[in-house]
Amino acid sequence: MSTEESPKMLYLSRSDIAAVGGAEAELYVEALRAGLIAHAEGKTVQPLKPYLRAAGKHIADRIIAMPAHVGEPGLSGIKWIGSKHDNPIRRGRERASAVIVLNDPESNYPVAVLEGSMISAWRTAGVTCLAARHLARSGFTDVALVGCGVIGRTQIAALLQQFGHIESVHLYDKQAEAAHALAEQISGAHPAVKARVAGTAEDAVRAGDLVVPCTVTSQPYLPFSWIKRGALLCNVSIMDVHKEVFLNADKVVVDDWEQCNREKKIINQLVLEGSFSREQLHAELGEILAGTKPGRTDDDEIILLNPMGMAVEDIACAGAVYERAKSRGIGTWLDLY
Repeated sequence: MSTEESPKMLYLSRSDIAAVGGAEAELYVEALRAGLIAHAEGKTVQPLKPYLRAAGKHIADRIIAMPAHVGEPGLSGIKWIGSKHDNPIRRGRERASAVIVLNDPESNYPVAVLEGSMISAWRTAGVTCLAARHLARSGFTDVALVGCGVIGRTQIAALLQQFGHIESVHLYDKQAEAAHALAEQISGAHPAVKARVAGTAEDAVRAGDLVVPCTVTSQPYLPFSWIKRGALLCNVSIMDVHKEVFLNADKVVVDDWEQCNREKKIINQLVLEGSFSREQLHAELGEILAGTKPGRTDDDEIILLNPMGMAVEDIACAGAVYERAKSRGIGTWLDLY
């Protein structure tokens, strides 16, 4: 095969991704809107993601393979994301690491390899931002964050970029220094926003119009009684809320029902017990974005978003990053052979 015909892949490091806007919310919100609507319209392919658990018994000790195809003709790809709950303490590294591979659907050849943990964190935050536009009370002012690690910090950064009317952020972390560090960061970047470190998770949650748990807990701790009327709870870390929250919320929304109803997560437990079903679900988020299901219809509604995290989201966002990088000449081209 000649040099001209030799297949190449574009490698994008974390710094490359940041250079094309991958450390800001706007790119992700737009890519996610298109990807989630495509998913609602049946224009995606997404096998159930397998979990590889080879070492460690903690819920966050796993590697997940997340394949999907998005759009027409679109892109295919896979996120391979590993996590160890003790990486920050024992190894001085972020809890999660990832790579994303994108494939050209015409040939199925790989066309890009991207550092994936930045994309993963920001697409998760982008989902919260999209949900807040449609499911939070209009003009909400107070955000509660439980867990101030990478995912939590990214959630707050994205929300403050997207919603200029946020007045206060209530922060809690078992490691108080993490909450104080984030409060200082928020105050420096957004002087008009009050960043308060709460003494307990309950203290933070009760104050929130928008509540975002971002922990690695394997045991629910958040009861329905903590949630104030009119709040949107974005259950980012999945295992934080008690079953009663699903059963008492006015609306329960997921990103994808099949992805959520598995792996003994809370919804799956409720389904197996016979106390929750697909029929009791209000909507998938893409249906709300597409306008086929309503979002918030009452200021007093308590709405629970349970975003399991989908490969469709990762591939849609990685595709947007890849196209920007190509157009701006950013990244390193690698020969496949």
